Amino acid sequence: MDLYLLAELKTIRLKVTTVDMQKPPPDFRTNFEATPPPILVDNGLAVLENEKIERHIMKNVPGGHNLFVQDKEVATLIENLYSKLKLMLLKKDDTKTSSLMSHLRKIDEHLERKDTRFLTGDTMCCFDCELMPRLQHIRVAGKYFVDFEIPAEFKSLWRYMYHMYQLDAFTQSCPADQDIINHYKLQQFCIFIDPYWKVSRYV
Repeated sequence: MDLYLLAELKTIRLKVTTVDMQKPPPDFRTNFEATPPPILVDNGLAVLENEKIERHIMKNVPGGHNLFVQDKEVATLIENLYSKLKLMLLKKDDTKTSSLMSHLRKIDEHLERKDTRFLTGDTMCCFDCELMPRLQHIRVAGKYFVDFEIPAEFKSLWRYMYHMYQLDAFTQSCPADQDIINHYKLQQFCIFIDPYWKVSRYV
């Protein structure tokens, strides 16, 4: 999403190529073997892993440094939101739903205090690129699996989402609702083996 935003601001030319990791094309296998996306290729230089990609954008892409602001309060505010969604989908009880609701209320209160379009001001930053996809997952997966909806009373949060939905940077990088739903359906059937060789299901 960071790159889509920079492309929207016309600081870079962006080409996005999706890859089916079950059947990657020959040129992908030759260059990257089994490396999972995302992969950033900038003037022939391949950058792997999210953190390295972010650092590369910040240092080398025009305007990239403006996206990566330092704000410990906001960083703390949005962390663990995704894990609370997953716990709500797994447990499906009032306690986990209340925990997610409480977290969303804090974000709503922050946005109300700031009275800005985005988390740290009137221009987007890296935190918005993290928060909005999580909110989209909450809206789509929460509604589908446990009939959860973000309350209308969170007016500042809904205003924030409205501004995000106006951006091509978000709408072009956001997966379809059905893809989000399928993602969680698949996770429900994933199996892992713990150190004691017990087989468990997880979401």
